[in-house]
Amino acid sequence: MDGLEVTDCTKCEELVESRSQIVNGAGPADADVLFVGEGPGANEDEQGEPFVGRSGSVLDDALADAGLERADIRMTNCVRCRPPENRDPTKEELNNCRPYLAREVELVAPEVVVTLGKVPGEHLLERSVAVTKETGDVERVELGGEPRDVLLCLHPAATLYDASQKEAFRETIEKAATMAGVEGGQSRLGEY
Repeated sequence: MDGLEVTDCTKCEELVESRSQIVNGAGPADADVLFVGEGPGANEDEQGEPFVGRSGSVLDDALADAGLERADIRMTNCVRCRPPENRDPTKEELNNCRPYLAREVELVAPEVVVTLGKVPGEHLLERSVAVTKETGDVERVELGGEPRDVLLCLHPAATLYDASQKEAFRETIEKAATMAGVEGGQSRLGEY
């Protein structure tokens, strides 16, 4: 790892074969909010940036509602290479990539780490997570060498498949902004 970038990694043979590139985190190196997803999907693998495509649009809308923009936050993933057929990363793959994530958290030193979905929540908290029930919950855990606040959140895609999840997702993103000291934006919930 060179600073915040993983420039070469061959630890996970199956991921190396399925990726077209390593997808590093994106956003300011000193962001107050760090969003952590599971791993790159097809769009992310193609474009080389986390959370693009439909899920990225949902996240962008919720960020705007909370008074944030992509330029204000950093996004990364538990694994930096696309798992084949968008399957969940294995425990071994997650553990192989964990030092990269820990180093990124250490260097960025965010006020709050927001897990987007069940896999990153379970990976960072090292326990089972019922993400729909625990969305909005905060736990203080050791990450990147220091205790950090981890805010559990639904994955943006959850709102695409279940409209009843939109409000909980939006409220959790607003909570992240508040925890980072950002004044909330105008609510546009009816627009997304």
